[in-house]
This record gives sequence, C-alpha cells and structure tokens, in this order.
Amino acid sequence: MKNINCEDLRANEAIQLNTIPTFIDVATSEKKKEKKLQKIREKLSRIQDTLYAHNKYGVLICLQGMDTAGKDSLIREVFKEFNARGVVVHSFKTPNLIELEHDYLWRHYLALPEKGKFSVFNRTHYENVLVTRVHPNYILNENIPGIESVEDITPEFWENRFESINAFEKHITTNGVIVLKFYLHLSKEEQRQRLLRRLETEKHNWKFSPGDLKERELWDDYQKCYEEAINKTSKEHAPWYIVPADNKETCRYLVAKTILETLEKYNDIKEPELEDEVKDNIKMYHDKLSSEK
Repeated sequence: MKNINCEDLRANEAIQLNTIPTFIDVATSEKKKEKKLQKIREKLSRIQDTLYAHNKYGVLICLQGMDTAGKDSLIREVFKEFNARGVVVHSFKTPNLIELEHDYLWRHYLALPEKGKFSVFNRTHYENVLVTRVHPNYILNENIPGIESVEDITPEFWENRFESINAFEKHITTNGVIVLKFYLHLSKEEQRQRLLRRLETEKHNWKFSPGDLKERELWDDYQKCYEEAINKTSKEHAPWYIVPADNKETCRYLVAKTILETLEKYNDIKEPELEDEVKDNIKMYHDKLSSEK
C-alpha cells in the first residue's frame, strides 16, 4: 500500500481547492484498506481508553464537506471500536429557537468534549461562515444588533466571525482540547453519481432531498467560501486537513491515520500511577480475593 504522509494533507499555507485532487491512488485493494483501517481503529481505541483514564485532554474532531461527502459513514467506520462512553457525535442542523436566543457559538460550546472524551462535530461551527455566507438571509434569524437587512452584512462582519472562531479554537486548545478539522474534498462529478445512487437505490431514497439539487447549483459559491474559511482558520493549534473524498474507503483511512498520528505525539497521555499504598498492597488485595473461593 502506498504510504501517504498525512502532513501533506494539512493546509499550512494559502490553498486553492480547484488545484487539490479529490482522488488519491493508494495502490491497494479495498479489502487491504479495510484491514489497515481496522488496525488503526484498534490503536485509536486503546488511546481513547488511556485518554479517558488520564482525564486531562479532550479531542474535538470537526468534519465538513459538501452533501454526500461521506461524513456519516466515516464516523461509523472510524469510531466503531471506541468505548461508547468515550465518544459523542453532534450533528448541527438549522439552529432551533432556543439556540437562536444565544450567540452562534453557544451551541458548539455546549457540545465540546469532556476531559478524557472525544466529540465529533458532523458539520460544525464553520456552518456559520459557510451556509450563512452563501445564504446571508439566514443571518437575519440571529437578531443581531445593527443587522436589519442583508445589505447590513459587510465584509467586516465576516472578518469578525473568522476572528471569533479563531479565538474560540485558541481558547479551547489552551484549556486541553485537541482540535483536528477535516474538509472532505469531493468532486462535483462524484457528488452527482452519489445523488443518482440515492435515487436509483430504493433503500437510500430517504436520503435524497430536492434541496440537494438547489444547493448543488451553488457549488462554486460554496467552494469559494470553504477555501476562504480554511485559509483564514488553519492554525498550528487547530489545523485543517484537506482529504480527498471521491473514494470513501481511502478517505476514512486517511482521516483515521491523521487522528492516530496526531495523538501519538502526545507523550504525556498516560494511565495514572497507582497510589503507593495501593501499589504496595496489590498482593494482599489479590490474596484476599483469591481466598473467597
């Protein structure tokens, strides 16, 4: 299997999405990719157990991508070996009435991982500079002072949002949250094929919405917004990784590999030491339990 350096997927400088491939050939079969992913899943599961015992870091995995990019299936396949108590998935949809009574980051703060746990954001706080930017009329629902019409939403408004998001991520990483952000980079043609499969396969019909086609017409607008969001918010403490997503198996493998390689760099994540009194009396505890036969 061709070795892919995950650092090559990282947005370390200004990127142009139309120059980045949506498919990468790892020169192996789907079966071998699954075996590789299985090994990574097992390692991640062990790290998750240690992270839970260590109880100082949380991990936030952010997944963004166009419709049909494969976020749901990626979550299912990458985290399937995790202890259920150690990972929570949040899918952020249109803000409800309670959420709209707070600032746009409020609901994301509530979903941050506890120490020792993973949170996976399936769509993220970046929707606030993506969907709302393509559809600025959505901003009016937030009832923000000084924003009475779409014309009031200036370029400075979006710059302030980027600054707020950067400050949010800097704050949480300073306080022990490890942040990894993945953009699942799908081609427009592959999206077309996946939407067709939803229509042609009866058991997947429910996944299709006419709204998918309306959003597809805005493809170029979304690409422009994603590009700017990535360029303005990929930081050392909260990096973006642009993962080719035309092949789902390869995409899952690369995301899992990136998470594993990142967490393996944290040499301080260890299971806590037993107290000396407990350590010194392990044999006694063992003998006591054994004698109860």
